[in-house]
Amino acid sequence: MAHSRLQDLKGQGLTPATLLHLDDGSYPMDKADGFLAFQKKINRQLLTHKVIVNNPYTHWFANAELNNAQVKSFIVQFSVFSNQFLLAQLHKMINADTIEEMRASKEILANEIGVVFNRKKMQQSRNDNPSEDAESVQELGDLEGSVEGGRFHFRSAHFELLVRMAEQVGLNFHLLGKRSRGRKETLFFCDELIRLYGNEDYQIATAASYAVENWAAAGFWDQLVAGLGRYKRRHHLAKLPLTFFSWHSKIEANHAHHTQQELESFYFNFNVDEAAFIKTGKEMLDGVYAFWHGLNQDRQKLH
Repeated sequence: MAHSRLQDLKGQGLTPATLLHLDDGSYPMDKADGFLAFQKKINRQLLTHKVIVNNPYTHWFANAELNNAQVKSFIVQFSVFSNQFLLAQLHKMINADTIEEMRASKEILANEIGVVFNRKKMQQSRNDNPSEDAESVQELGDLEGSVEGGRFHFRSAHFELLVRMAEQVGLNFHLLGKRSRGRKETLFFCDELIRLYGNEDYQIATAASYAVENWAAAGFWDQLVAGLGRYKRRHHLAKLPLTFFSWHSKIEANHAHHTQQELESFYFNFNVDEAAFIKTGKEMLDGVYAFWHGLNQDRQKLH
């Protein structure tokens, strides 16, 4: 009977890791239907948030003929978010529920500040890609893996990638990354990341993390790369590095599967307050949307 039920579940979208745990009995089979119903609720009530399905700013950005003022405004605000995110990730690491969660958060934080992921078997395929930015191949390591055994490079820090790009459009280091440079909407987003994503309550942090990861994997990075690529060609800026954005686009594409696996693990190992999970996820996505809304207001003034 259990084997027959497992066969039925294989076509329901559960990750292989969860199916394996159900098969060996480490996940209770009677929670499977509950999770599938919860997933439908998430898909309907959370993943339809406007910042995921219809972000006016990134849609405009992907198709716009960007001017210098619009690009500078965008880079400054994104630099504030990028630098301030380190605080949220540090909170998430400190408030981890288990040593495994702490290490997972530490991996992200270490990679953000310049420790490259180390997975040698991916190296050859990336070096053979002629479209890859040279600095990506030489300095950024692999797209996934572990910082365990990886090397630290100052130039591999994500914020430094953004600084090098900013310098090519006339923005110096002192204009970037500080709270004093952020719009109120940008700072609201940064503070919501600390409040929710870095929350000491594991269930709040998990819901916020799930929301953030689904936003990050929804395609906005590709929209930014498209718009910046057009700007680079139109303004003949051959030296303008887009690595910060193209690299994140590739990383987030790899995260979608892991995010789903983490949600399933969370549900099967905890008594989840489903309504609270979705409420927290919406609050986090509202914070994300505020950031883009501020940029959208800015760009309309910068013709």
